[in-house]
Amino acid sequence: MVKGRQGERVRLYVRGTILGYKRSKSNQYENTSLVQIEGVNTKEEVSWYAGKRMAYIYKAKTKKDGSLYRCIWGKVTRSHGNTGIVRAKFKRNLPAKAMGDKVRVFMYPSNI
Repeated sequence: MVKGRQGERVRLYVRGTILGYKRSKSNQYENTSLVQIEGVNTKEEVSWYAGKRMAYIYKAKTKKDGSLYRCIWGKVTRSHGNTGIVRAKFKRNLPAKAMGDKVRVFMYPSNI
C-alpha cells in the first residue's frame, strides 16, 4: 500500500515574472528577456542568481511525449538596472504571449 506524503511541501525554485524583452527607445532585442524574481529588490541580491537556470513552462494544445506541457530553458545572465530585475537568455526566444507569465528560477548550478 502506498502511503501519502507527510509534512510541508518543499518548493525547489523561486518564482519570477517575465516583464518583456530588453529594449532601447527604438530597438527591441528578443534574444534577451527581463525577469523580476520574487524577493529580489537590489543589484547586490541579483549576484547570487547569476548563472542560475530558469524554466518557462507552458501548456500546448497537442500532446508531445505524452504531455501537454512544454518547457523553454534559460539562464540568468546579469542584472538590469538597480532594482533587482535580471536579464535572461533562453534556448529559444520567448514568445510574446509569455509576457506577464511566471517562470521558475532554480537553485542550481550553485556556486557555494
